[in-house]
Amino acid sequence: MTGRADVLITAEALVNRLAAGEPVTVLDVRWTLSEPDGREQYLQGHVPGAVYVSLDDDLSDHTVSGRGRHPLPTGTAVQAAARRWGIRSGQTVVVYDDWNRAGSARAWWVLTAAGIPGVRILDGGWAAWKAAGGRVDTGSVDPSPGDVTVTHDDLYDGALPTLTADEVGSRPLLDARAPERFRGDVEPVDAVAGHIPGARNLPSTGLLTGDESFISGTAVDALLAACGIDPSAPIGVYCGSGITAAVAVAALTAAGRDAALFPGSWSQWSSDPDRPVARGEQ
Repeated sequence: MTGRADVLITAEALVNRLAAGEPVTVLDVRWTLSEPDGREQYLQGHVPGAVYVSLDDDLSDHTVSGRGRHPLPTGTAVQAAARRWGIRSGQTVVVYDDWNRAGSARAWWVLTAAGIPGVRILDGGWAAWKAAGGRVDTGSVDPSPGDVTVTHDDLYDGALPTLTADEVGSRPLLDARAPERFRGDVEPVDAVAGHIPGARNLPSTGLLTGDESFISGTAVDALLAACGIDPSAPIGVYCGSGITAAVAVAALTAAGRDAALFPGSWSQWSSDPDRPVARGEQ
């Protein structure tokens, strides 16, 4: 069964690995909805050896239509990018960000779904690295090319479970967006406000502690139970466009739970006028 150590790595552990000279590829995936390009922040300070990864350019494929605001890239594209970042076969990959684990969770999900093993999210992100006394480098990094090979070209049917719009009713469903968006009070991005009928609201930020580390498996189970979901049941997760839902999938996977992502999420669902929409509390 997958557990916390299979998904996350602590800042202290990463400090020790890098100090010992262990081969680790570190990827900086800073991204927010309001500021999707985090390259400037990366240049101002990053984990030594870290390579910047653009969530919008490298972890999404905007040429795909009908699959939401952040369609998944192909495995072929992921392999080319991963080699450019210096990822080598059998090497641990650590991904981090500086906002609610959104960028790093997306990177973890995409790389793992493509069949690249050994990917870990830095628990607590950039803030945890600095708090652990990790060295900070500036400027960009030009790594030697990697040789990693992906095993899945279609990430919608890859190494991690996914749901299509027609399959979301097959599992208890979590909506990882903020409560006001779930209720339909506001909708700042997508065409229609509301949520998928039958979904329960569990914001991705609720799966993080005050310092933005992931909560314990016991705490995850308690939140699921409070939503009326059996923690042992296979669970589906969506958000606005599949980004913050990956945070929830990571938290559930770290807790040993079976979680499938609806990659197109609300942006795909709400764009189809034939799909029903619910509003209000769950």
